[in-house]
Amino acid sequence: MTAPFASAPGDSRGRLHDEDESTFRSCFQRDRDRIIHASAFRRLKHKTQVFIEHEGDYFRTRLTHSIEVAQVARTISGALGLNAELTEAVALAHDLGHPPFGHTGEDALAEAMAPYGGFDHNAQALRIVTHLERHYARFDGLNLTWETLEGIAKHNGPVTGELPWALVDYQAQQDLELETYASAEAQVAAIADDVAYNHHDLHDGLRAELFSTDELAELPILSECFARVDALYPGLNYYRRRHEALRRFFGVLVEDVIAVAQASLAEIAPERADDIRRAGFQMIRFSQPVFDDLKQVRAFLFERMYRAPTVVVMRQQVTQVVRDLFPFFLNHPENLPKQWRKDVEQVTSDEELARLVSDYIAGMTDRFALQCHETFVGT
Repeated sequence: MTAPFASAPGDSRGRLHDEDESTFRSCFQRDRDRIIHASAFRRLKHKTQVFIEHEGDYFRTRLTHSIEVAQVARTISGALGLNAELTEAVALAHDLGHPPFGHTGEDALAEAMAPYGGFDHNAQALRIVTHLERHYARFDGLNLTWETLEGIAKHNGPVTGELPWALVDYQAQQDLELETYASAEAQVAAIADDVAYNHHDLHDGLRAELFSTDELAELPILSECFARVDALYPGLNYYRRRHEALRRFFGVLVEDVIAVAQASLAEIAPERADDIRRAGFQMIRFSQPVFDDLKQVRAFLFERMYRAPTVVVMRQQVTQVVRDLFPFFLNHPENLPKQWRKDVEQVTSDEELARLVSDYIAGMTDRFALQCHETFVGT
């Protein structure tokens, strides 16, 4: 049953460019489908989550991460009576703006772009779906609904202070009300991101042998999960034991979010979607005890995984790749692909050229960035 505060397709604020509605899909279903068919979405297959794409076939990539986020988001959305299609659309789009090499690549690109307005992957995701995807005859971008664009822009909550330039550019065309909280569906997509990466980064760290199952069993929440598994299945082999414990950890996080959301919703009794936006606080969140426990889990991951010596060495190598590629293309734009060189002809300032080069590099996959580095810069 759909809740009264869910985002109803019939109440959508619409698209920047008017289109005839589909006869068999809602506007939010159409958004989701356009995202899935986008070139940027396909490229997530070869973009880093934590481990560089070529380091192993079993590690998460940005694509598999996005699919897991969407699964979690649909589950929570269904439990709360929200619009699952809008939730899924925002979840699938949330990482479209990530450059190659994950947060390492983002840091390097932000450093290079500092004189030209900086780089922010959330703002870049909005830029992709509103400008850089160029497949349709009548408009640039995917022409997504206001609600989906809002969810992408406000992935980390209200956007205040100095805005990333990509958000400023789009705000001039359509006001996304960046100062308010997002819809409940978008908030679900955001918390689903936290649930997914906290869960799967533990999986990947174990597979990479950066820490042991016994070490995990000493962490908050996880200690109880392992104890429950051991009580139910004494003598279980180590692989099944850790999988059973981690799926229970996953369940604890999801159930906690749902319980907190249900309590908050019961307290304010919202009657429409905008009541969630103007509630003045993040409605979809972890309880304080679980949030505090997760801080300890994240600290463990930061020390043992994100800053592991092997990971740090790879981070240094790929940082240099981005640092080399940016000035190369800035000084030699004639080496950009043909369709990009047409855009170069339209630039009127160094800033515009830098932002075009940033768009190009941000769209690269890990493997393509490495290939370009070898071709144009050398090893």
